[in-house]
Amino acid sequence: MTETNFTIFHFVITFMLILEIKIQLSDGSESVVDRSKRGLIHVPKDLSLKTTVLNISHNNISELRTSDTLSLPKLKILIISHNRIQYLDISVFKFNEELEYLDLSNNKLKKISCHPAVNLKHLDFSFNAFDALPICKEFGTMSQLEFLGLSATQLQKSSMLPIAHLHINKVLLVLGDLYGEKEDPESLQELNTESLHIVFPTRKEFHFMLDVSVSTAVSLELSNIKCVLDDNGCSYFLNVLSKLQNNSRLSSLTLNNIETTWHSVVMMLQLVWHTSIEYFSISNVKLQGELTDTNFDYSDTSLKALSIHQVANDAFTFEQGNIYRIFSNMNIQNFTVSGAHMLHMLCPLQNSPFLHLDFSNNLLTDTVFNNCGTLVRLETFSLQVNQLKKLVNIAHMTKEMKSLQQLDVSQNSLSYDESEGYCSWTISLLSLNMSSNRLTDSVFSCLPFRVRVLDLHNNRIMRIPEDVTGLEDLQELNVAFNSLAHLPGCGTLGSLSVLIIDYNSISNPSAHFFESCQKMRSINAGHNPFQCTCELREFIQRIGQVSSGVVEGWPDSYKCDYPESYKGTLLKDFHVSPLTCNTALLIVTIGVTGLALAVTLTVLCICLDLPWYLRMVCQWTQTRRRARNIPLDKLQRTLQFHAFISYSEHDSAWVKSELLPNIEKEDIRICLHERNFVPGKSIVENIINCIEKSYKSIFVLSPNFVQSEWCHYELYFAHHNLFHEGSGNLILILLEPIPKYSIPSSYHKLKTLMAQRTYLEWPKEKNKHALFWANLRASICIKLMERSEE
Repeated sequence: MTETNFTIFHFVITFMLILEIKIQLSDGSESVVDRSKRGLIHVPKDLSLKTTVLNISHNNISELRTSDTLSLPKLKILIISHNRIQYLDISVFKFNEELEYLDLSNNKLKKISCHPAVNLKHLDFSFNAFDALPICKEFGTMSQLEFLGLSATQLQKSSMLPIAHLHINKVLLVLGDLYGEKEDPESLQELNTESLHIVFPTRKEFHFMLDVSVSTAVSLELSNIKCVLDDNGCSYFLNVLSKLQNNSRLSSLTLNNIETTWHSVVMMLQLVWHTSIEYFSISNVKLQGELTDTNFDYSDTSLKALSIHQVANDAFTFEQGNIYRIFSNMNIQNFTVSGAHMLHMLCPLQNSPFLHLDFSNNLLTDTVFNNCGTLVRLETFSLQVNQLKKLVNIAHMTKEMKSLQQLDVSQNSLSYDESEGYCSWTISLLSLNMSSNRLTDSVFSCLPFRVRVLDLHNNRIMRIPEDVTGLEDLQELNVAFNSLAHLPGCGTLGSLSVLIIDYNSISNPSAHFFESCQKMRSINAGHNPFQCTCELREFIQRIGQVSSGVVEGWPDSYKCDYPESYKGTLLKDFHVSPLTCNTALLIVTIGVTGLALAVTLTVLCICLDLPWYLRMVCQWTQTRRRARNIPLDKLQRTLQFHAFISYSEHDSAWVKSELLPNIEKEDIRICLHERNFVPGKSIVENIINCIEKSYKSIFVLSPNFVQSEWCHYELYFAHHNLFHEGSGNLILILLEPIPKYSIPSSYHKLKTLMAQRTYLEWPKEKNKHALFWANLRASICIKLMERSEE
């Protein structure tokens, strides 16, 4: 196959594959795939055709090929940073027409081959091993490019020409460790960007002359400035900063990772002071040496905000008053010093223009700005994470701050005891954050009268006093992470509209809370140990009645903690009937139900003869149970009859017309004296033989029965049958009622049996006969062994 034919064949195959992929993408859904930190050496092959975001950073991938991305036509974002890629041909993305975000930072790239990628908005080649800037003429077509990250050890002005006409929002430029050997100070002058971030080589003394005053830049950030060994006081870097005066558009400057001296920092600050910069931020500073008494020129500045973050000092014993003096007398509106181990701050010598001060994460004590009357314009003040201890001193500090509206003293060690005296806050204070301190219930006696927003979360508060006064303007209250046992009422908090009281000890919140807090528009009371009992039922009902969105976190944050059977159950799923929770209603319901049941039973007993039916069913059940407990082989060895019947001659008509036809039709053998007595034997002997050869003995009781002497004998012998002793072999049928007085005294055995045993009563109603015969047949039903003829 010739080279031309191979190219055509490859094109056809590729075209067909892309066509197939587009056909499969029918629903247009998106897919985000994160395969970072998986130890991958290749781009995964099992990715969905619908993948739009792919993160394969922090792996061991060393190569990118067209086949890796060909199956991802919907790919918009590809993050492949922190891998081992050394060479990249941008044409591998020629089939990813929707690709907008490409991050190849922190690889080992040394060379790239370019290809038009007009849709890219974010392209990052920073922190790689390029010698020259990886900018080729194809980059000039990226009209939508918003971010460009570059790496190089050599900068040439001509390298920027391909993108000079592009307006890029932000450019990140990382200079390699070899930068400076062939430096072109004006290499950035053709760059057209609003925000420029330059990362200088690490662990290298700053001896560069790069002109960073890019004319179009509004924001500039410089990282890795080390000038400790410079005898001229960081002269190279100060020279770089001095050129910023040439850019009148520059309004924001950020310096990161600085290692220098106190004197150099003041010089940097003084130099920036007289530029067009309005916002100046310094972070991660390592300082050496001491600061001598220095005059600072505060005149002619555009600076509005100065921020200094994370300062480390090599020397802790030097006189810090000089730096405090410079800071306190600055004529700017916003000043921040955080994480600087600052011990104190001086009061400005004259009325200060400070509007916002942030001294968080330092070592300031209660003496800061004590009796300071020059902070008359200060509106916002943050002292969080310091060494503040007494709330009375903080209140006294604010007394002279006539414009102070927001104060943050959270994450300190503040406490208050009423014996310490009255708290005299400034009347202008509207927002006060005292969270994460050591405050108790007494803090409600030391609050500013006009405060509207109060944060007291994570303290030691157990209750909010009902008689608290002076908080009529309070609108938002945060008392989460305390030990409160009840929801506070809004009697004296008439303006309260936002309450955060989650993570407390509230078990039975009162439903009257919503009645007293008519202005409540947001309450968060979740994550409390709710006791799901009757007392909570009304509160849950009231939650359902309030407007949607008022109860924050509902229903997921509201769960039962007690009793154990309901633990973890959402309050919305806790249901208990009104009957259970209303004692009076429960008593009335039980009484009415009992009365109705009694009436029903009475009606059944009178009209339907219910006791007779119950007695018959009970007898049938007992008979079946006793029959199962007798070994069949024991019964079958000697028995010839299912039952022997004893009755009075006067009742023979009932026996022959009713009893025998209904019993014997079920193949049940009945022993009658008329047909089964053996001639020649005495009557007593025949009675005994018949009883012993019968499984049961049935006695038809009536007034006639008690008058028959032979019936009495038969009853006596049957009751004392040794074979059936204890087996319950007697069945008594009460054919007609027998008055007790009509039973002769000699028939004591009959009296005992009728008193102790249950008997079957012959019903007069025909509809009951079927149940009677079923019970009787069940009592004598047993399979007798066939006796062989001898």
